[in-house]
Amino acid sequence: MTYTSPLPVTDGHFYEGSRLQIESLAMAYGEIEVLKDVTLTVEPATTTCVIGPSGSGKSTLLRGVNRLHEPKSGRVLLAEDDALRLKPDLLRRRVGLVFQHFNLFPDHTALQNVALALQNVKRMSKGEAERRALARLAEVGLAERADHRPRDLSGGQQQRVAIARALAMEPEVMLFDEATSALDPELVKGVLNLMAELAQSGMTMLVVTHEMGFARKVADQVVFMDEGRVIETGTPEQIFNSPQSERLRLFLSEVL
Repeated sequence: MTYTSPLPVTDGHFYEGSRLQIESLAMAYGEIEVLKDVTLTVEPATTTCVIGPSGSGKSTLLRGVNRLHEPKSGRVLLAEDDALRLKPDLLRRRVGLVFQHFNLFPDHTALQNVALALQNVKRMSKGEAERRALARLAEVGLAERADHRPRDLSGGQQQRVAIARALAMEPEVMLFDEATSALDPELVKGVLNLMAELAQSGMTMLVVTHEMGFARKVADQVVFMDEGRVIETGTPEQIFNSPQSERLRLFLSEVL
């Protein structure tokens, strides 16, 4: 599968991504350690894909970066700012997160779903928020669906609305948590193509994915996690063609 988006960035919008540094991050749910001394850096305007078996801590890593679950120890630096000392609301303006499930308001149109946070969080006027929301919907190929409610959109279109909603906040980093896992197979390619387009437009992206083809073609860096630890980090060519650890070799033999 080739990941080159057919969807143009209609308003010529480009992003200025920031460096994301994760240093010795540890996280736990009660007494259960989920992340153990995780360290990685995502350079500005690059894409890092995190792969690994279920239960390896990949999604928890994203939740820690975005402070949906508070880390036990370690540091997260966003453009040299200590993300763990920022107010969570301010951090989430700077770091967007797209979940597996779309979390759209069912009684709102696509336009309203995107504009709502701009009005409530950024205190934009309704008109200004809707203008930006429409630009972001156009960017993800949904300008003509702006007045549709989620029930009238396909799963792939709903996920694009969720991505547009995150992009409207003009984040410095985008986190994707298995963004295609809830989609029917025929809808996956469109969302992955959109993510590839975002990567080309300068966004800094940390992507948890089970789509190995996407990781191989789009990522600048691939991180393999298992049992809450980073086992191996490298370019796609290094990870997929020359794995160094036996655990990664076994994982790839099962998923490729």
